[in-house]
Amino acid sequence: MLHKTRGIVFKTTVYSESSVVAQIFTEKFGLQSYLVNGARKPKAKVRMNMIQPLHLLDMVVYHKPNGNIQRISELRNAPLLETIPYDLIKSSLVLFLNEVLYKVVRQHHDDVLLFEFIFQSIILLDKLENGLGNFHLWFLLHLSKYLGFYPERTNEHISAYFDLKNGVFTNLIPDHAYYLHGKLTSTFSEILIMNVDSMHLLKISSLNRKELVSKVLDYYRMHIDNFGEIHSHKIIEEVFNS
Repeated sequence: MLHKTRGIVFKTTVYSESSVVAQIFTEKFGLQSYLVNGARKPKAKVRMNMIQPLHLLDMVVYHKPNGNIQRISELRNAPLLETIPYDLIKSSLVLFLNEVLYKVVRQHHDDVLLFEFIFQSIILLDKLENGLGNFHLWFLLHLSKYLGFYPERTNEHISAYFDLKNGVFTNLIPDHAYYLHGKLTSTFSEILIMNVDSMHLLKISSLNRKELVSKVLDYYRMHIDNFGEIHSHKIIEEVFNS
């Protein structure tokens, strides 16, 4: 049976001399693997540049509930990304966000709200002109809402610390090493209440941004099993410091 669904490309791997397997997070079926025949040929119907990381898709697919590799009937980029593929900063951010998403989005588990957040965030990034240096922090903190560990903000405005392990703002120094304090706590709080269009108003030094990204990744590591290490944020640091 054929199904129409939107999709977000996560990863492609070589399958044969001319074909690839694309791992695509779909609105209807969650994360699925699709065989794309002939994608590596010069005149392919579905070309490799159409299935790059975090490209957005309209798809018509065949779906077998217990199938390991699914098939695609039709595929097109919709909306077509206008700036991300050509902008060094945006493409570096996509590399980082894609690495995180590949670790947190579960196989074969549909989640319409999570899908919509990621889909719309990519569109926002593609259109964004200011505040690129803070986008990944905004994305990670708001993504946590859909993953089940969004910070508890009850004491947000009267607290000196944010306890990464327990996900709460507090005035008591936690009895472990995983917490934010001082400027990092206030910046963390500001990001939670800001929308992406105003992120350019948030001034963060390169050193504080680097430390905050590291702490937020610790936060993910504590709340997601087998999250492991992320490496591509080092590329972002180089891009923003160049």
